[in-house]
Amino acid sequence: MTHKREIQGNVVKIAGEKTATIVVERRVMHPRYHKVVKKFKKYLIHDERSELKVGDEIIAIECRPLSKTKSFRLKSVVKGA
Repeated sequence: MTHKREIQGNVVKIAGEKTATIVVERRVMHPRYHKVVKKFKKYLIHDERSELKVGDEIIAIECRPLSKTKSFRLKSVVKGA
């Protein structure tokens, strides 16, 4: 059994019928200035029941590629909008 990666982020866009876009924020130390900076990355999430709204905080889990850019599916909603 392989380990599936989980990501947590906020829904910023509902893209289509069963797809949502989330933004994952992580804080990293800048290599030269030694200051904590925020880095952002967007992921497309598969939402089978179309239950997500903009502003929700969710947890997504990695799965097989569902399309060219979609490789995560909704696991749970942490906090509603």
